[in-house]
Amino acid sequence: MKYELNIEKQTLTLDGTTYSPGEIQRFLKDKPVYAGLHAFLSQWFDGDDCIRVHTSGSTGKPKELVVRKEQMMQSARLTCEFLNLSKGDSALICMSMEYIAGKMMAVRALVAGLDIHFIPTCGHPLEKVKYPFRFLSMVPLQVFNSLQVSRERELLKQSDILIIGGGAVDPQLEEELKGFPGEIYCTYGMTETLSHIALRRLNGSQASASYHPFSSVKLSLSPEGTLVIDAPLVNDERLVTNDIAEIHADGSFDILGRKDNIINSGGVKIQIEKVEELLKPLIQTPFAITSRSHPKFGEVVVLLVVPHVDTEKLVDDMQKVLSPYQLPKKIFLVDAIPQTGSGKISRVEVKRMAAELPLEDTL
Repeated sequence: MKYELNIEKQTLTLDGTTYSPGEIQRFLKDKPVYAGLHAFLSQWFDGDDCIRVHTSGSTGKPKELVVRKEQMMQSARLTCEFLNLSKGDSALICMSMEYIAGKMMAVRALVAGLDIHFIPTCGHPLEKVKYPFRFLSMVPLQVFNSLQVSRERELLKQSDILIIGGGAVDPQLEEELKGFPGEIYCTYGMTETLSHIALRRLNGSQASASYHPFSSVKLSLSPEGTLVIDAPLVNDERLVTNDIAEIHADGSFDILGRKDNIINSGGVKIQIEKVEELLKPLIQTPFAITSRSHPKFGEVVVLLVVPHVDTEKLVDDMQKVLSPYQLPKKIFLVDAIPQTGSGKISRVEVKRMAAELPLEDTL
């Protein structure tokens, strides 16, 4: 399968019409709906070898990175080869062009010659779409919203390949997707790896509980048990992540949580993501687990949750699924859970919010 890795020879196909770099920029100019795509393409075709991208800021301040366009194209090639995407395949871009996920969808289109339909990021990207796609990339919230509307659900069901990134896939959402006929994957990666370096199949006979890296990616664990990534095609450096992981004999791996999302309460280490996973079946409104400093235990687990929950029943239900150490020592009712621009929980803001809320001396 031929992929175009020479930027000077790349074209972009938008809604069935193929444009040269100059033509597509003139077509998109002064059209507000395409502002994000136009801004990215202006940088892509500016003659420089590198481009600036920003991290999501889910665990701290967003960082600006300078990455090589050559490596972005290699990342695009890896994905397109794995998913067997080829020239003319229809694809939907509905993720923010501010972050790597949206940018990489555009690069995949340029490298593989995909026929894209562009929708500015929103909660219901399929609302006005009239036909299914060969390839889509969405965040979990977009998938969840689409499943709630019968027409959108059917479009999603008729599409061939869906990759879900930008956040964890809820077990209930995963269960709902298992019966879909197309290929559905959740992704593992980060801005530094120029989108994903591993995929986990959610449905069909190849469904897996673990992520499977691309063949060019080598993985290991740091002394602290965090995932170490050697992906020379997309990053010149070895990346030591903050993700606590387990690597299996076949090379696949599981992510157990983030190193900086561990609460040390009285010497017992509690993984925030694990507690949230156990609570998801019990809480239907947005929520987040974080920590609060405490003179006796050092840190204690607290829960921030948007109202419309029966707190007394919730406490009873939590005692059935959580260990005494995992059990939140305080429940705060809040108007909203802080999020980053890419839709992830802002762990920094959640912890700051918890620290500023009044806490009774009853722990």
